[in-house]
Amino acid sequence: MNIRKFTAVIMAALVIASFTGCGKGHSGESTSGEPVELLDSSEMFSSRDIESGYDQSECTVITLSGSSATVKGEGASVKGGTVTVTSEGDYLISGDFQDGSIVIDADKSDKIRLILDGVNIMSSTGTAINVRQADKVFITLAKGSENVLSNTENSKISDDADAVIFSKDDLTINGEGKLTVTANAGHAVVSKDDLVISGGSYTITSEKKAFDANDSIRIAGGTFSIDSGTDALHCETDDASKGFIYVADGTFSITAGTDGMDASGVIQIDNGTFRIKTGGGSANASTKKDGKFNGNWGSWGGRGRRMSTAEGDNAGIIGLSAVSGAGNSSSASSSAKGLKSDSAVVINNGTVTVDSSDDAIHSDGQVTVSDGAIQISSGDDGIHAGSSLKISGGNVNIAKSYEGLEGMTIDISGGSISVTASDDGLNAAGGNDQSSMNGRPGQNQFAAQEGVSISISGGKVNVNSAGDGIDSNGDVTVSGGEVYVSGSADNGNAAMDFNGQATITGGTFIAAGMSGMAQNFGSVSTQGAMMVNVDAQQGGSEIILKDDSGKTLASFTPAKGYNNVVISTPDIRQGETYTVSAGSSGTRVRMDSLLYGEGGMGGGRMGGPMGGGNPPGGRGGRRG
Repeated sequence: MNIRKFTAVIMAALVIASFTGCGKGHSGESTSGEPVELLDSSEMFSSRDIESGYDQSECTVITLSGSSATVKGEGASVKGGTVTVTSEGDYLISGDFQDGSIVIDADKSDKIRLILDGVNIMSSTGTAINVRQADKVFITLAKGSENVLSNTENSKISDDADAVIFSKDDLTINGEGKLTVTANAGHAVVSKDDLVISGGSYTITSEKKAFDANDSIRIAGGTFSIDSGTDALHCETDDASKGFIYVADGTFSITAGTDGMDASGVIQIDNGTFRIKTGGGSANASTKKDGKFNGNWGSWGGRGRRMSTAEGDNAGIIGLSAVSGAGNSSSASSSAKGLKSDSAVVINNGTVTVDSSDDAIHSDGQVTVSDGAIQISSGDDGIHAGSSLKISGGNVNIAKSYEGLEGMTIDISGGSISVTASDDGLNAAGGNDQSSMNGRPGQNQFAAQEGVSISISGGKVNVNSAGDGIDSNGDVTVSGGEVYVSGSADNGNAAMDFNGQATITGGTFIAAGMSGMAQNFGSVSTQGAMMVNVDAQQGGSEIILKDDSGKTLASFTPAKGYNNVVISTPDIRQGETYTVSAGSSGTRVRMDSLLYGEGGMGGGRMGGPMGGGNPPGGRGGRRG
C-alpha cells in the first residue's frame, strides 16, 4: 500500500473515529482451530498519530545545556539534571544533556507531546525519557533534526524503567527527523501499552530489545536500522485480543541476537521492505551438511550476549517473529526466528528477506501469504505453521531450509513458490524421516494426523529436496496450478509421499525421484496420471512428455538424479499413447485407464527396496 494513500485514507476515516486499543478483523484460525481476530488497518492509527506539524508559538520551549536546562512557558520544571513535565501541551526541546532525563508525570487524562529538535541526552540512570503517567505521549522528531538518546553500560537499570525511552502508557513516535537510540544497558524503547511509529528515521543499538510493547506495536512508516542483542520488535501480553505487531509500511534493516518480530498475538505486514538476519543466520543451522547436529545451533540469546564468529558466521542479524508463549515450540531464550507468532502471521504485501538460524517465518497457529516478495535462507524451517499454511499469491523463494513449507495443512492457491530443502520440501504434519524420528534439534512436533493435508489448486510450485519432495501424513490433492519436484536421489525418500490418499483433478504435475518409495495418484483422480520407471539419470536430464503425434505436452529438468517419474497433465487421456523421455531414453505408455503405474498399499506405492518397477502391462496401462 502506498503510504501517502494509506495516510490519506486513515486521516479521512479518523476525523470522526477515535483511536482504539485493538482493531477489528476477520477470522482466521488459532492453534486450537478456534477463530482468531486478524487486524483491520482502518482502526490502527489516530489522526494525532499521523500528524507531526506544530506551532512553535504555542509550545513550551525547553533548552538543555550540560547538566541543567531552561524552560520558557508553563507545564515543566527543572531540578538538577531532570526536566519534569506535569501538564498537557506541546514541549519543544533542543540542546544537550550530559547526564539527565526528561520525566513525564502528569494527570492520567493528559495528552503530551515532546518535539525533539536537535536533542542529545545521555543518562547514567538508564532512561533518557521516562513516562511515569499520562494518557498518551507523542514524541515528534522535528523535520531535518538529528536527535541522540543513550545510556551507559553501567547504567542503573530498574524494572520500573528499563529502557532509554520508557513509557507506562501509550506512546507514539512520529515526524520527519532522525532518532538514534543507544541502549548500552537494557532496552531501547519500551511501552507498557501501545507503541505507535508513523514516520522518522531510526538507528537503534540495544543490549536487549529494540522496540518492546505490551499491547501492540503499530508502524505506519519510517526507516529503521536495528542492531539488538535480543528481539528487535517484541510484543507480548496475556490478553488474546492484543499483543500484536502491525506494519503498514516502512524500510527495515534488522540485526539481532534472537527473534526479529516476536508477538504473542498476530503479526500482520501490509507493505514495507525488510532485510532480516537472526541468530547468526542460516549458516548457523540446526543440522550440518552431513545431517548431524550442529552444536552451535541454539547458542544465540541470553541477556543480550552477542554471538562470536566462532559460534556462527555473520552473527547477529535478526528476523521477523511474533513472540512465543508457553505453548510455543521454542522458548524466548532459544529462538532466533524471523516472523514468529502464537496465533497468526499474515503477509499481504511487501518485500521480506530473512536469513535466520531458526525458522524464518513461524506461527503456532496459521500463516497466510497473499502477495509480496519473500526471500528466505533458513537454518531450520522456511515457513512453519502449527495449524494452517495458506499461500494465495506473491513470490516465495526459499533458497535454503531444513524443511521448506510445513503445517498441519498446506493450501496453495496462487503465487510462485520455489523451495530448496535439505529434508522435505512440503511437509504436512511433521517429518516421518529418520532425522525427525531421532529428534532433530528444533523439530516441530504435531499432535495428531487427523485433518492433515496438502492441497494445490493454483500457482507454480518448484521443489528441490534432499528428503521427500511433497510429504503428507494425510492426503494430497492437486486440482490446478503447476508443480515440479526434484526429489531425493536415494531410495529412502520419495518425490511424493502420503499416508492417506493422493488425488489429482487438474493442473500440471511432474515429480522426479527414486523408485524405492515412489507413489502415484489414486483411483479417485479424474485426470490422467502415469508413474514410470526410467533408466537412471543424472541431474540436468530433461523429462519430456509427448503425445503420439510428437507434440510436447509438458517438460521439466530435475536438479538431481532420478529413475522414477510421476506425470499428470490435463492432456493425458484414457486410450491414448504417450512417450516419456528422460535424457536419451524414452518409454511409450498406453493409457488403458486414467492411471498408469498405480500399485501397492496407500493408493500407489510401488517397487521394493531396490525400486521394483512397473509390471509389464502394469495396472491401469501398459508399455507401448
